[in-house]
Amino acid sequence: MDTHSNILKYKHLGIYTQNENVVYMREDCHVCISEGFEALTRIRISNANASIVASLNVINSDMLLPNEIGLSDAAAKKLNVSPNDTLYVSHLEPIESLSHVRAKIYNQKLNYTAFNEIITDIVEGDYSNIHLSAFITACAGDRMDIDEISDLTKAMIASGKQLNWNKDIVVDKHCIGGLPGNRTTPLVVAIVAAYGLTMPKTSSRAITSPAGTADTMEVLTNVTLSSEEIKTVVEKEGGCFVWGGTAQLSPADDVLIKIEKALDIDSEGQLIASVLSKKAAAGSTHVVIDIPVGETAKVRSTEMAEKLKNHMETVGTAVGLNVKVVVTDGTQPVGRGIGPTLEAIDILKVLKNEEDAPKDLTERALLLATELLELSGKVEKGKGLETAREILKSGKAYEKFIAICKAQGQFSKPVLAPYKIEIKAEKSGVLQRIDNRKIAKLAKLSGAPQSKSAGILLNVHFNEKIEIDQLLYTIYAESKGELNYALEYKNNHNDIITII
Repeated sequence: MDTHSNILKYKHLGIYTQNENVVYMREDCHVCISEGFEALTRIRISNANASIVASLNVINSDMLLPNEIGLSDAAAKKLNVSPNDTLYVSHLEPIESLSHVRAKIYNQKLNYTAFNEIITDIVEGDYSNIHLSAFITACAGDRMDIDEISDLTKAMIASGKQLNWNKDIVVDKHCIGGLPGNRTTPLVVAIVAAYGLTMPKTSSRAITSPAGTADTMEVLTNVTLSSEEIKTVVEKEGGCFVWGGTAQLSPADDVLIKIEKALDIDSEGQLIASVLSKKAAAGSTHVVIDIPVGETAKVRSTEMAEKLKNHMETVGTAVGLNVKVVVTDGTQPVGRGIGPTLEAIDILKVLKNEEDAPKDLTERALLLATELLELSGKVEKGKGLETAREILKSGKAYEKFIAICKAQGQFSKPVLAPYKIEIKAEKSGVLQRIDNRKIAKLAKLSGAPQSKSAGILLNVHFNEKIEIDQLLYTIYAESKGELNYALEYKNNHNDIITII
């Protein structure tokens, strides 16, 4: 490459593209002309300190001068570039690991080396969203065997930082998801850490739901902590509830999750690799996995749950984790709140032992805390529930929860959205069904999780006798427009709640 002819001056454009590296050049730019670059070509951009791969967007307006180059915010951050800095542009060398992706598309089996090369290139930023989509799709639909899932998990663990707590036992839990309001993690961390176990909990943001644990906890405290800050909090309080995205634990997972969200795909193999790679990278030794099963949950049958259970435990052993899977009831939402702030309110009610605290959320959190206490070997089999309940009832779990929040930077009280509408029963009868997916969609249309204070406050549960005009649920939104979107969806879907 003749670097003298391929030099361009950086201009800041302020364009946000999430994780995608995008480069902007004029159509009549001498580099575009001489190198034959076309729109969406993948090219390499370099300065004295770093190099990235980006997708080209061609500009034919005066946004840029012919000798200028623009970058998406994500690309500019990776290059640590300032306005008027010099950037070098070149053709992208072939990405060798894409041959493995093509092999997987044709259903060939991949080994650890292949997965490691793919994951390394993903973390380096060499894959476009199209490449990432191809990889995710090629692995979806039960197309990975147990050896491949184990190898993918190991490759994802190796791709980032790995925390070491210098302890024989470090516990963790994860819920497969698909159940609105199932915000047990903060409660379990508080109970288990109050007992004296170490539980460094890193959680994801919502993928296809109205709230992830990180979204909910962000209402109450700072969840964006570095690996060093996580260590400080855990060493002080024994636990944390943080977003895993900035800790660089299994960083490929954070890239893949964004594409899975866009595709609305959560394949079994990558789900297992995603969960267990994060647990192993966080330094966990003993992990409880909650798999809710229900007609409208993510896992819809006991057969599917058993298969997932067996795979989880087998892969766990392969990567050095002691994994116990608990299959739970996934027929309806848990608690009353669906959405970050509403779920945070539920959590605080449970921790404070308030009279109107949702009993189902309380009992589910106690069940999972029991499993973790007994799995650790620190609590005798059969004594875990009694131990967990005493920690909660005594207020020790609440004290620990507040202490962890403050160690993470602050404790803030949740505030609900200003706009709301109450949905009442149009007939009497028995509540036969709550569609998890549709009520989650309703919460998302109200603005959750982007609008933290939006969502659904549920007033009824499965098998309950319902009277005409009884309050079923309340929709909260931060704007009238979002409230109207949600209401329109509700009016077109009378089967969100079925009363017979």
